[in-house]
Amino acid sequence: MNEKYIQDKLNALSKSKFRSSFHLKKKDIEYIDKKGINTIKSHAFDFIEKRIAPQYIKNDGKQTPTKNHPVFIAQHATATCCRNCLYKWHHIQKNKQLNQEEQEYIVKVIMEWIKKEYK
Repeated sequence: MNEKYIQDKLNALSKSKFRSSFHLKKKDIEYIDKKGINTIKSHAFDFIEKRIAPQYIKNDGKQTPTKNHPVFIAQHATATCCRNCLYKWHHIQKNKQLNQEEQEYIVKVIMEWIKKEYK
């Protein structure tokens, strides 16, 4: 997906009362400062691959914590936290293994949100 599509999606998400209630806290910013943005991106890929990409997720809808990592917070803010939210907001089908392109799109959305919050 192109940058404009991602920005439009983030703009739409920001109009949701629930999605717009998530923000990085001071400790999240400090964690990014300590680890670096590339490490955070690496964590995002890892979390998506393990928690969101599988065809069937045993605890879907409950697999993403709401705190303790900037990526987790970003996932809730960007509706990339579970397969139901991915389907509702991003039109990514449920009950199928996510391909590499879909995983890269999700990480791009997450990282764009983090970069906006980080500034």
